[in-house]
Amino acid sequence: MSTRAKTVITYGTFDLFHVGHVRLLERARSLGDRLIVAVSEDSFNEGKGKKSYSSYADRSQLVAACRHVDLVIPELTWEQKREDIIAHNVDIFVMGDDWQGKFDFLNDICEVVYLSRTPEISSSLIKSHLKNPATPAVA
Repeated sequence: MSTRAKTVITYGTFDLFHVGHVRLLERARSLGDRLIVAVSEDSFNEGKGKKSYSSYADRSQLVAACRHVDLVIPELTWEQKREDIIAHNVDIFVMGDDWQGKFDFLNDICEVVYLSRTPEISSSLIKSHLKNPATPAVA
């Protein structure tokens, strides 16, 4: 009797790819057998008022190269999450705990898990340090 592989999905911009991203992807992947990562498209980020250093093509290539990732898909809208979960037979939806409670509405179709962020590292912190080297490189 075979059991279906457990699929996990997460979403993010993954700009200035760093060890915090790797740790998140590793922990997300450890929850299942397959990890799908939806990387935010440039146009989606612009709509959120966000500017990425790297293009969507470069960011998705970096994420795809991570050994914990099985598939990369584009994130185009906030609303696509439910469709992605259904289309890819996702069992677990994972986000960082800075989003705690924001995606609980998906609990009717999959398990929702919020993972703690890696302390002392973030793309925002890196950008701030690059703008002003006097700013500490870690929190």
